[in-house]
Amino acid sequence: MSVVILGGNECMERQYKDLCSEYKCQAKVFTKPAGGLKNKLGSPDLMIFFTGTMSHKMVRGALSELKGSDTVIERCHTSSMSALRGILEKHAV
Repeated sequence: MSVVILGGNECMERQYKDLCSEYKCQAKVFTKPAGGLKNKLGSPDLMIFFTGTMSHKMVRGALSELKGSDTVIERCHTSSMSALRGILEKHAV
């Protein structure tokens, strides 16, 4: 299962990826708005928005890229490891 995480804390990128690998998911993490995001997203199975740490512009851009795809979108206000674990329990198991 492929997962893309938008937002979150920059210092926790490695931990997000490690937790996703525990659930046998391949993860891409984008904590900062980066130019050319549409070319980097691909077509993930699950897209996680940590809305407390990302801009509205980044959310709108990602949603417009996913329009018409069957990607599951999960929004979470906190960017904690327990929140990510809960989302992965729900979708990756």
